[in-house]
Amino acid sequence: MNFSLRTALSSITYHLSFRPKAALAFISFFLSFSPAGARIVLPMFFSDGMVLQQQAEVRLWGWADRFYGGTAGRTVTVTTSWNGKSYTSTSDSDGRFEIVVQTPVAGGPYDITFNDGEQSRLRNVLIGEVWLCSGQSNMEMQMKGFKGQPVEGATEELLQCGDSLLRLFYAGRQARLNPHRDAPGSWKQADAASVRNFSATAYYFGKALRRTLGVPVGLICTAYGGSACEAWMKDEWLRDFPQVQLPVTATDLQQRQQRCPTALYNGQLSPLIGYGMRGVIWYQGEDNVTRADYYAPLFARMIQGWRSEWKQGTFPFYYCQIAPYDYSLIDWGQYNSALLREQQARVEAMVDSCRMAVLMDAGLQYGIHPRKKRQAGERLAILALANTYGVQGLPEFAAYQSVEFHGDTAVVAFSRSREWVYFENGPTSNNFEIAGSDRVFHPAQVWTSRNRVYVRSSEVPQPVAVRYAFHDWVVGDLMHDGLPVSSFRTDDW
Repeated sequence: MNFSLRTALSSITYHLSFRPKAALAFISFFLSFSPAGARIVLPMFFSDGMVLQQQAEVRLWGWADRFYGGTAGRTVTVTTSWNGKSYTSTSDSDGRFEIVVQTPVAGGPYDITFNDGEQSRLRNVLIGEVWLCSGQSNMEMQMKGFKGQPVEGATEELLQCGDSLLRLFYAGRQARLNPHRDAPGSWKQADAASVRNFSATAYYFGKALRRTLGVPVGLICTAYGGSACEAWMKDEWLRDFPQVQLPVTATDLQQRQQRCPTALYNGQLSPLIGYGMRGVIWYQGEDNVTRADYYAPLFARMIQGWRSEWKQGTFPFYYCQIAPYDYSLIDWGQYNSALLREQQARVEAMVDSCRMAVLMDAGLQYGIHPRKKRQAGERLAILALANTYGVQGLPEFAAYQSVEFHGDTAVVAFSRSREWVYFENGPTSNNFEIAGSDRVFHPAQVWTSRNRVYVRSSEVPQPVAVRYAFHDWVVGDLMHDGLPVSSFRTDDW
């Protein structure tokens, strides 16, 4: 942008300062494109430096006018430099146009040219793997951490994080009652400045994909601290859940913000729907601890709804199980977050192409924001690399499968246990309990053999139930193939 244009922009923006919405639209118009007179307006995530999903039919859309409101019936031509092809669309009654382009194998940089009589161009566009990263504060938590809450290893990572082929888009917070059109933000390549202010979990996920796949990776992070699962859902999906009170007025939104049902679907997800991607990573659940009893069907409905909206089929959805934390430190009453973790584990069996990264060994007793974000991101990457990209040789998360009772001993078996299970800190564990028909649990003696855990107690001659790490705060120590096993219970008491 030249000096005279900058001066004019500053002057006009000053006079618009008492009309912030108009100012934002004006600034977005000037910053979206290089040519000063371009009519077309694109959402902010279609911009210089973006990453498009490789070998896919990718949607591009915008408005054929300087400001939203649009011009109907305008012909828009899009030309992609990777194949020299041109695609044409006509804007609708709202001025909106949409074009589907075919992307090649990973590579770049490329240009995309838009022409509705005046030409504008997006530059430095990469083709690679795109992932949407969403959830609440543990996904939002930036590499720099929160106040007094650091991310483990952040300093070392910032010294070596430069990667021009890892691109980051951080969407701003927006809670809305009605679907919004745009997600504020800009694409940045990974360096100390951009990574410092980006989701640490998402960054570690993207870094692992970059190193393993060797192609450009684009991460779009739309997350909001303290957000409820219900906030990321459409009202029609929530009508199956009578426990959920849908918002009616702006007052409902003002009072509840990121916990208001539908508010983040409308404000943060809706603008992004249709952006070509490979899949989603998700880290949320802490806010739903007080409502754990219906989280599994709620979360499953959210995933199914997102897939329906995107119209990309059953794209992969990988999520973090919430890490242990002492929830009694929050004035919520007495809740056992193991019940929420149990609900999260059930979703794997309820939804196709959906897997959970376990964080039983990565919690923080006095902090709801664990420092071990590298473990969260890399474990999500293990799931994606093994299940989406077919990378061989990666470890597997074993899961509780069944229990048999032989006299005074319970024998617990695990699925996905191609290696032996073991305890992290020695031959036994203090995290198992066993109960008889009186439903009173006692600390148990435990040992492992191959992929079985044997559990018994002299206080329980005829056991009927076993629990592992089924408490609010616990340090998980049951492992398989270097990865933790989720807390579980064999009863439903």
